[in-house]
Amino acid sequence: MTTSAPPTGTPGTGPVPSYQPPTASPNRLRTELRAVHALVHRDLLRLSSQPTHTALMLIQPVLYLFILGGGLSALIPRATLGVGYQAYLFPGMLMMTVQTPAIMVGIRMITDRQSGYLRELLMAPVRRATLLLGSCAGGTAVAAVQGTLLLALAGPVGLPYDPLLLALLLAGMILVSFTITALALALAVSLARPEMFHMLLGLVMMPLLFLSGGFFPLEGLPGWARTLAAANPLAYGVDLLRRSISLRVPDHAAATGIEWFGRQPSPALEAASLLLAGTLSLLWAAHRFNRPE
Repeated sequence: MTTSAPPTGTPGTGPVPSYQPPTASPNRLRTELRAVHALVHRDLLRLSSQPTHTALMLIQPVLYLFILGGGLSALIPRATLGVGYQAYLFPGMLMMTVQTPAIMVGIRMITDRQSGYLRELLMAPVRRATLLLGSCAGGTAVAAVQGTLLLALAGPVGLPYDPLLLALLLAGMILVSFTITALALALAVSLARPEMFHMLLGLVMMPLLFLSGGFFPLEGLPGWARTLAAANPLAYGVDLLRRSISLRVPDHAAATGIEWFGRQPSPALEAASLLLAGTLSLLWAAHRFNRPE
């Protein structure tokens, strides 16, 4: 009599199931988006759990706005700027508010690499570029939230609480936050030590801030300085915010900002330039980040 051979496998465990070759998951895109959402949610949770830290980061622009702005408003005639100095200073302070949390994303990436947290994060079953995109989106969201808090001071500096104006300023801050965050990540993936990152920030951030037009009109600068301002992403952000105000406040004359070959680009072209700079920086950061450790 012929007997059938017992199925192979561990005794007592029953027959071994047939092998199924791995197939591509149809929910791959959903998995990548969930990873981005998780990173953004992590950054927002960190923001909500540190209200004191958020308040401290808002102190400097608020002091500039009311102490520096209030003091100089008595010395700078309204006719010189077309608006009170505090209202003129407001877009620059919005820029100062969003740039700090955006830059912190780059610092956090370097410290995460040193502590080993980044290596653990890279073990997630998602692309490296997705993790970088999630970090950029989280930094952009945190910066935009902090900038939104400063928007509440539009009334005290002489600007109306116009819903469309606030929406334009918020959209401008989101765009600027994305660009600065992407630039910070592009720098962070190229550096190994946070000390080098801090040193470079100390060398370039103050000149970039003064060449942004946030404190005084760029038209008063010498030609070489205006040429440098034309390559300054902060100057495009300040100019875009200031021209957004002039669209909704008729008596708010926007001072001449960025110039290309003697002509001022349109707000749409400035926004496109910021978006292009941020996108190229993020692509470069993704290219560097995809390299094996």
